[in-house]
Parts: sequence; structure tokens; C-alpha cells
Amino acid sequence: REDLWVREGKILNPEKLFFDEKGSADIQLDCKDSIIAPGFIDVQINGGFGVDFSLATDDLKPGIDLVSQKILSHGVTSFCPTLVTSPPSVYHQILPQMSIRNGGAHGAGILGAHLEGPFISKEKKGAHPEHCLRTFEAGAFQDLLATYGSLDCVRIVTLAPEMKRSSEVIRELTKRGICVSLGHSVANLSQAEEAVQHGATFITHLFNAMLPPHMLVHQPSCFGLTQLAPLWEDQHGTVLGAAAGAAAKLTQPLSVRSSGLVLVTDAIAGMGLAPGRHTLGQQVVEIDGLNTYIAGTKTLSGSVATMDTCVRHFQEATGCSVETALEAASLHPAQLLGIEHKKGTLNYDSDADFLMLNDGLYVQATYIAGEEVWRRDALGM
Repeated sequence: REDLWVREGKILNPEKLFFDEKGSADIQLDCKDSIIAPGFIDVQINGGFGVDFSLATDDLKPGIDLVSQKILSHGVTSFCPTLVTSPPSVYHQILPQMSIRNGGAHGAGILGAHLEGPFISKEKKGAHPEHCLRTFEAGAFQDLLATYGSLDCVRIVTLAPEMKRSSEVIRELTKRGICVSLGHSVANLSQAEEAVQHGATFITHLFNAMLPPHMLVHQPSCFGLTQLAPLWEDQHGTVLGAAAGAAAKLTQPLSVRSSGLVLVTDAIAGMGLAPGRHTLGQQVVEIDGLNTYIAGTKTLSGSVATMDTCVRHFQEATGCSVETALEAASLHPAQLLGIEHKKGTLNYDSDADFLMLNDGLYVQATYIAGEEVWRRDALGM
């Protein structure tokens, strides 16, 4: 019910304007009873609109530009382009072409790459090609560097914590400010706990590609960490995130703390396109309705959900508050990446990346640094 004041790309404290500067607004905009919320942040998106971030190319920029522009209409103001398990040659070709950049009229901002694999479990590889999977050998962290080629623009790495020498890799990544996420794993609880002790703070697409929740009594797994999250927060100041994309079945969520839940799309190249066959890195993927599978199988492979769809589904399926649903797509991913001081909130002095939504949580307009970058027209397009 309040006004949102913006100046020079930041959210402004109006008291300073009124009392210190004796100023007033230069431009006023009637939001017409819209909900104003922080811009969405997608930390796991493999591509969309025909673009596959894991597909080897010498000219990645047009594809990145297309996706970053298209996702503005879905409320995403920042994202982490995600590469699935690939041969080293693909990482060496793609990663040097990626760069962190601010968002604007050209598209959503890029926060850094999310590398999902290849250091993951064969048993829980999901849609990741087995012949490209790797383990940590004697070099451990040097093995990782040799595989990726560069970590300059990397923000998140998903790995399986049960792999030998993973602890030293987690420590080294964490030292460099890279978020380590646990996923595609058959780790037991003690292995997962050890990973957290060495710096891991996230779980990739919770419920998927890990031991199922009903196994917890007999063989506690990564999922068990969500039950220990309050303990870890008390002891280590760490909030465990749990990513939940369209594939996750959230209709009957277990007792996962909503304060650690991060919604992701896990979207593939087919997002925004008609059903058919597309790629996900080395694999051919088929869209069947709202589901995506490795062609010819029933192995789930990402999704074609958009972020605003994920937010609405989460709110409707769980009955959580609107605030909880919105925070899972904005505040929580910002906290995960350590950027909550400038993104993911409407706090004073934070970046003016925000959305206008109607009561049904459909995006009406998207703003980055206080500038309108997308608006739904009168025809609802």
C-alpha cells in the first residue's frame, strides 16, 4: 500500500528525499493496485526458445541475448546460464564466451554460470550422458580445472558429495566464492553433512536424481539435510537451499523450511516452443505436454516451465502465502548467491529490479535498475 521510490537505478529512502533534500518525485506512475515484488532470479536454466547453453558454438552471444530478452516477460531480471554434463572441449569452448553483466532493456542480467556435472553419480545421472561423467583423481581440484578450463564466470557447481576427494574440491570452490550444490547423488547423510561442513550450501532439484524421501528411515540421504537445516544455520550461519523446479512434485511437500526453498525452472531449449524434439547438451530431448524426457525414454530431463509459472504452481499446490511464493523466486536465490544486499528485496539502496503482478501472480511489467524493460500490452501479449 506504499509508494516505491527509485532514483539512479536504486530503491530510494523517501525520508532522505523529503527531509534532507526537500525534494519530490519527477515522475509518478499509477500501478493500479498491482503487487510490486522483487525481480525473479533463476539459478538453473539450461536454455530456452531454441537455445541450448550446452551446445558447442563459437558464437554464444546471440543465443544468450535471445534468452535473456525473452525471459523478461516471465519476470526474470537475473539468471545463471546452466551447462549440463559435457565433454571438456565444450566447457573450454563455451565458458570463455560467458561473462557476468548487468540487466537492462537488452535482457536479464547474467550472474555467472551454473555447471551441473560432470562430477556426479552414474546411478543418479538422470538426463546426463554417462560417457561424459568424470571422477576426481589424484589431482582433485586440478582435475576440475582441467575439465572446465576456467572458473572466471562460474557461480554454482553441482556435484555428488560421495565422490572421493570431493571435500577438498568443495573447499577450494567455496574459497573462490563459488556456491557448491549437492545433486545427482546417492550420498548418505553423513557424506552430505561432511560436504556442508566444507562449504556446500544448496541442493539441486530436490526430490529428483537422489535417493527418494521414503528411504530416509533406512538410508538417510541428501534430502535429510533439509531436516537438519535449523541446526546448520545455528552452528554455521548457513541456510540450506532446496531447488524445486517444475519436475518436483510439490503437491505434498515434506517439512522443508520455506525459508530455504529456491524455485528454478531447469528449463531446456524447448521452453517457449511447440512440443517436439530438442537438445539438452549431448542428449536429444522430447517434449510431451508439460513433461520433457530423453527421447525414447521416460527419464525426466529439465522442464519447459517459465519462472512465473513455477511461482504460481508453488503457491497453488502448497497453499503457501503469496509472499512465500515470491520470496522463493527472488530473496532466496539472492541469499544463495550472497547478493541479497542488492537484489531479491525492495529494501532501500538495493537495485531497482522489480515486477508488477496482478492478484493471480501474472507479470504485468518488468523493471531493471528502475527502467521498464517489458510490459504486457492491452491484448495481454
